[in-house]
Amino acid sequence: MSPIDLHSLAQTLIDEAQAHHSGRQSSSFHGAPGGSLTQIVLALTKGRSLSEHENPGQATLQVIVGRVTLATSERTYALDAGDFMVIPHQRHDLVAVEDSAVVLTVVKER
Repeated sequence: MSPIDLHSLAQTLIDEAQAHHSGRQSSSFHGAPGGSLTQIVLALTKGRSLSEHENPGQATLQVIVGRVTLATSERTYALDAGDFMVIPHQRHDLVAVEDSAVVLTVVKER
């Protein structure tokens, strides 16, 4: 696999999300066939969200462009471009404060 320019991919996905009724667009990458590592570059337009869901395994979030909030029942985290965090292992949601793109890395538990 060739290197990927994350900023270019993020902008392309944001442009596609703006044109789509869902206000979201994504591109997925897998560490190896049948492996447990998945990375998703996800674009959300302002105000769009990933509604509350379980953490499917060990996961991290890195904001490439924009601003998002990640909220659990206990706390809300405000994240800006360049921020990185380990996602708490509990139910959470993700909301785009402005047009945003993030890298979600997940290692699914087996």
